[in-house]
Amino acid sequence: MPSPGFLAQVTDWAHSLLDEIILPGDTLLDLTAGNGHDTLFLARRMGETGTLLAFDVQPAALAASERQLRAADFSPRRIDAPQRIARPGIYLIADSHHCLDRYLAAEVRAAIANLGYLPGSDKRVMTRPETTEAALRLTLDALAPGGRLAVVAYCGHPGGEEETAAVQALFAALPAAEFDVLQLTAANHRCAPLLLVAERRPVEIA
Repeated sequence: MPSPGFLAQVTDWAHSLLDEIILPGDTLLDLTAGNGHDTLFLARRMGETGTLLAFDVQPAALAASERQLRAADFSPRRIDAPQRIARPGIYLIADSHHCLDRYLAAEVRAAIANLGYLPGSDKRVMTRPETTEAALRLTLDALAPGGRLAVVAYCGHPGGEEETAAVQALFAALPAAEFDVLQLTAANHRCAPLLLVAERRPVEIA
């Protein structure tokens, strides 16, 4: 169960909702590598035959993610140029998440995006509504039946309210015949972090 404290809870809930569907050998995405916490969570669940792609445009974020992974005895590879990634492994990709279709070679079982800016870094470098929405659309298109995309959005920084609203609108517009959508936030906290999870519905066999 999520740990005490709402800021911890919202990410823990995201992890919990992804954890229950991930199987060894799956293809997983971290759309915002950041300090590597979500990347490490996915790495620990992908198994030896899984594939994990983690994206970030900031060298400091990729370095932090690599330190986290190596401290946990993983061996990530850095990718600096577009290429289709089909072999199992952990890949740290120096590119924007809205370019993920240049790298993805399989359906996605689970994906996570933790929006905003990298804690302790230049706050002028942050996720943007336009590229975030493009990345989420690509991810949704790539989800396998039963696959899930979890997005944590924050409204407390400049541009955060606009980005949160854009993500909410995108998820709310997903066709109910194809996706189930969960929204989780604290009702009694002003501008609380928001978790949105979309699951592609399994194909029904007549």
